[in-house]
Amino acid sequence: MIIAIVNQKGGCGKTTTAVNLSACLAERGRRTLLIDLDPQSNATLGLGIKVDADKSIHRVLVDDGFTAAEAVLPTGVYNLDIIPATIMLSGADLDLANVMGRESILKNKIASISDNYNYILIDCAPSLSLLSINALSASDEVLIPIQSHYYALEGLKLLFQTVNIVKSKLNYNLAIMGILPTFYDGRTTISRDVLSGLRDYFGSRILNTVIRVNSKLAEAPSANEPIHIYAPGSRGAKDYGNLADEILEKGQILNLAKKLKVPKVP
Repeated sequence: MIIAIVNQKGGCGKTTTAVNLSACLAERGRRTLLIDLDPQSNATLGLGIKVDADKSIHRVLVDDGFTAAEAVLPTGVYNLDIIPATIMLSGADLDLANVMGRESILKNKIASISDNYNYILIDCAPSLSLLSINALSASDEVLIPIQSHYYALEGLKLLFQTVNIVKSKLNYNLAIMGILPTFYDGRTTISRDVLSGLRDYFGSRILNTVIRVNSKLAEAPSANEPIHIYAPGSRGAKDYGNLADEILEKGQILNLAKKLKVPKVP
């Protein structure tokens, strides 16, 4: 299963979710690949991976003779590999502007390695750029982290429109796995009200798991470790462990639906 972690708004926990969800899935025995598709390279740096332009997702996208398998690197987490990013990725839109089928380059490149993994997670930049379109084109599901704040609701309409366009023109099987509330603080009225409003409006699209505010989540990248290794007893470790379990359960349901040929919910 390939999951794009997308939201054009910054600061909503996309990279934190990408790193810690992929690590928790790996911890649960699933072969997992994390693709860092953000020029900021925070997922790459947060896992202690040395930035190397010769082995990066940018080269995978722009070099016809370079395969995705050649860019895969192991991480310090058992069962977890990564295709790292570099700042060169910031010029990808221009590099690919005149390339035929540019919206599906990532999909075509990772097709040769997708069977090597149970899960491939794509950490997207905070924009709806050509890179994000590539991520959506390559994915089976979309996971949308959203900060538990009123302003975070702005932009979701545009994101849903983008997902629908990609679904209709490039990837018919694309579906929204769920919306993940992040930075939730149950002590504040605003967090409680926003979460309640999200559940009222989006219903079952809101995941059961909520990522609570936790200082350990902010500290873990400086140690180059995911939260379940850096602070296994923390709220952050518990929340991302719960998220991994929920994603695995959804994956089992989707696999069963495929066997029974039940259509996915858009």
